[in-house]
Amino acid sequence: MRKFNLLVLFVLLAYVPALRSQPRPQPAREFRGVWIATVDNIDFPTRKNLSIDEQKAELVTNLELARKLRLNAIVFQVRPMADAVYRSQLEPWSEFLTGEMGKSQDFDPFQFVVEEAHARGILVHAWFNPYRAYHPSTKTVSPDHISKRRPDLVRKYGKYLWMDPTDAEVQRHSLGVILDVVKRYDIDGVHFDDYFYPYIEQDKAGKDIEFPDDKNWDAYQRTGGKMDRGDWRRSEVNKFIASVGREVKRVKPQVVYGISPFGIWKPMPEKGIEGLNAYTALFADSRKWLQDGTVDYLAPQLYWETARKAQSYPVLLDWWKSQNTKKRHIWPGLATYRIGRNENWPVGELINQLRLTRQAPETRGAIHYSLKPLRNDLGGVQAALLRDSYQTHALIPASPWIKAIKPRPPTVTITRGPGFVNASWRETVGTPAFWFVVYAKDANGWSHSILPASQKSIRLSADRKIQKVIVNSVDRLGNESIAR
Repeated sequence: MRKFNLLVLFVLLAYVPALRSQPRPQPAREFRGVWIATVDNIDFPTRKNLSIDEQKAELVTNLELARKLRLNAIVFQVRPMADAVYRSQLEPWSEFLTGEMGKSQDFDPFQFVVEEAHARGILVHAWFNPYRAYHPSTKTVSPDHISKRRPDLVRKYGKYLWMDPTDAEVQRHSLGVILDVVKRYDIDGVHFDDYFYPYIEQDKAGKDIEFPDDKNWDAYQRTGGKMDRGDWRRSEVNKFIASVGREVKRVKPQVVYGISPFGIWKPMPEKGIEGLNAYTALFADSRKWLQDGTVDYLAPQLYWETARKAQSYPVLLDWWKSQNTKKRHIWPGLATYRIGRNENWPVGELINQLRLTRQAPETRGAIHYSLKPLRNDLGGVQAALLRDSYQTHALIPASPWIKAIKPRPPTVTITRGPGFVNASWRETVGTPAFWFVVYAKDANGWSHSILPASQKSIRLSADRKIQKVIVNSVDRLGNESIAR
């Protein structure tokens, strides 16, 4: 018995210092995004021709909600249909904003979004539609719209107008629009959704309508082109996708590039997956973009519930993970708007989908479609997210393939007063911080807070008997400084 007690004492003595030197816990890492759609006034503005004060109020409300829900990114639609929800010299102001295409206003909502989101520690990805030129919910077209200036580049397809994806001038124009935004705005990402070639339209007899790209197809064949029409269309889309990624990185290497394709690349009968074949219908070879490393993240739109066997969320998520040979980020698009649509879509389905993304480092993140169901608190989604998914703030996962110099930790000053310990800091030279992580150690161990870079101090209660405070800088790519 005596030997046993001595052994227990030896183990305890060895264990106590280990407790005292308990390592600092790492902050959660997860991309928590939400789409803010401007097309058809889905999310912003809630109606056309709001006053400037009303626009500002809506944007602030939206960003405050994102901060409250502990989101760390918004994907803001700046180009719904070859128009602009920002100040542009290349395309006209959007009717969705001003009530009349081309009608100008003195307020640039996108500049406001970037500044206000960054002040709250929220990243901003600029979301472009590369080819759509007309949406049937609009009533006006300005003389400087591409459908008027260059009708030769635009095709009528169903109720829509589309710029021809195979036209070199269309590709140059859309790339120019994107680079203009990258150069002039302090954005964190460039984003496309699932619209490449349009979804198939049908005529009155119910027959599929072929997209009218005959002019360029005939020209390709006359030059001796050997590809069939589907491969030719995909190659043109691929060329544009690659050029955007290459040129964005040339202008601003740390702007991330993401695409949100339709969630099924091709049907997979062996896995029970059925549905639209995006490879042949939309001519979107999204698996190639992932496997070539063209994108920094892919956000496949997995808008189906687990119980729907032909489009099962976990089966599709696992398939996309299996295709991720270069270990890029896969942050699936979630159908938050479908909460309550049927018995298989309670809010718990969304929470479970978020849980599944956390099972692999490459899928630590998701994007909600869209802000509207979050704002309307569909199915009590706000409380559910805060209770079950987003209990604390999170940093985004790092992107080690993007070359970047890590930020340096700031210089910290600690002052003590009656009832408080105040930590303040100032940044040193080098890569600027986007967030600060404040680590505080007291008698109970370590805790941490994630703060936006606009905040450079924190007050802690003296009752905690603070023993140590460390402040680290984190850049917009998620790279954290090494504590001194």
